[in-house]
Formats: sequence, structure tokens, C-alpha cells
Amino acid sequence: MNAGSGASGGPGCFDPRDAQGLEDLLAEIGRQILEHGAGAIGTAGQWAGGGVRVELDPEGVRAIVRAGACRVGLCGPNPTRVGDLASAIDHTLLAADTTAERIDALCDEALRHRFASVCVNGTWVRRCAEILAGSEVLVCAVVGFPLGAMAPEVKAYEARRAIEDGACEVDMVLNVGALKSGDDAFVRRDIAGVAEVCHKLGARLKVILETCLLEDAEKVRACELAKAAGADFVKTSTGFSKGGATAGDVALMRRVVGPVLGVKASGGVRDQSTARAMLAAGATRIGASASVAIVGGG
Repeated sequence: MNAGSGASGGPGCFDPRDAQGLEDLLAEIGRQILEHGAGAIGTAGQWAGGGVRVELDPEGVRAIVRAGACRVGLCGPNPTRVGDLASAIDHTLLAADTTAERIDALCDEALRHRFASVCVNGTWVRRCAEILAGSEVLVCAVVGFPLGAMAPEVKAYEARRAIEDGACEVDMVLNVGALKSGDDAFVRRDIAGVAEVCHKLGARLKVILETCLLEDAEKVRACELAKAAGADFVKTSTGFSKGGATAGDVALMRRVVGPVLGVKASGGVRDQSTARAMLAAGATRIGASASVAIVGGG
């Protein structure tokens, strides 16, 4: 595999300060792995849905580390295990006064109960990724949280940094003010910029609509824009505004995005009956801080 010439240092060398060059190099490595059967790492196959399955060969991974890699990461296509409520839950801790000790406890609970992910602020992503390495539990990072009112370029950078730190999923907040102002082109561009970063780096994107601030017609537009911009999920709420998820909003969002995109119900889901009502309405993921109580039947 030819890595090409670096920005400095001659043929075969790469300048680590060249961020775009690094991204292009990694994209080319990924392309060649898929094209040539991933022989250096393992064996590649196909899912019926068109995704790629790579079975890792331990010796191949060790060879990559010996060659200079400091980390080998893999984000699965969908961690949900059929019939398992815990696997549909993003175990969430987003409070401003969160401590390292509470983050460690969050990860321990996620491992014990096999939740889909832990959902945290960006500052905790690397710590969570290190604790959860080798497990089925993913790391989800919030971006543009909780208001969604910053520049699109800032959201895109925040997403990139979270993924580089170990996030496999990104939950970004929609620019609610732009949507309510009727600036659909801005909203779509805002989402598309983060979607591009996520998909280039192998992560999934969920778009938080903050449904409690929207009329039904605005919820429909928000879902349509998220779908058109390349999002993988739409999500009801941050849990930091005046309301959270409702089964009615989940059902509406499911009708708009169809069967392909995920729908995440988040905000105010604190017991098992509410969680199951959200799933029945069309949710494929639940965001909750009361996750342990939910799976325990509370």
C-alpha cells in the first residue's frame, strides 16, 4: 500500500501537522482495504444491507501496531441486540457538575448492563473510550449542546475532535432559531457539515430537534432536512429545555423519516413503561440517565 509523498520529508514521509493530508491518507487506506479484501487486517464480507463486515485477525492487528499505530478502532454498524431493552439505551450523563468519578461509574454501569452507548460531553469522550475499549458499548458525544446556536464550522470541528478522541456516535443539536426563521438552507448545511465529518471518520450522526420548541410542521421540516443532509438518526430532545420526548412526537418523526433512519427518544424517559411506549411508537434508541432503573423494571 503506497502512502504517497508527505508535505515534507520526501517520498514515503508524512507531515503529521497536515490534517487534511492525514485524513486523505486514512481515506485511501480504508478504500484500499475494502478494495483488496482487508487482507492485512482480517477478512471482509458483506451484509445483506450492503455494509461491510470485517473479521479482525489478531496477528494482523498486532502488525499494524508494530508498524506505528497507537490505536486501532472499530465502530460497529448498529449495537442493538434484538429483544434486549438495555441495548437500545444510550446511558447518559451530561450535567455540568459531572466528575471523573461519576463518568467512571457511568461506564461501569454501561458495561454491566450492556447499554448501547454512554452519552457524554466532549471533555469525557477519551476517558470513556479508554475504559470501554474492547467492549460492545460505544461512546456517544454531544455536539453544539444544548442550544445548537453556534456556527456550523464550530459544530463540525467539535464532532471531528470527539470522533478522534474515540466517539462512534455524535448527537448534534439542530439550530432551532434558524429553522423557526425559515432558513432551511442554513439548517441543512449545518447538519450536512457534521454528517460529512462523521461519515468520513466512520461515526453515526443523530440530530436533536428539541421538539418541545417546535410546531408539528416544523418537526416535519426538521426531519426532512436532517434526512436530506445525511443524518443517521433524528432525536427528540436535549433534556435541557422545557420538555422531553413524547410518544406522539416519536410517531410523527418515524412517519417522516421512514424505516431507514433511526429515531431516538430522549428527555424525561425515566421508567420501563415509558421506554417501551417510545419503542412501540417507532423509536430505535432511548436516551436516559435513569437507565439502570429502566432495565431494572422501575
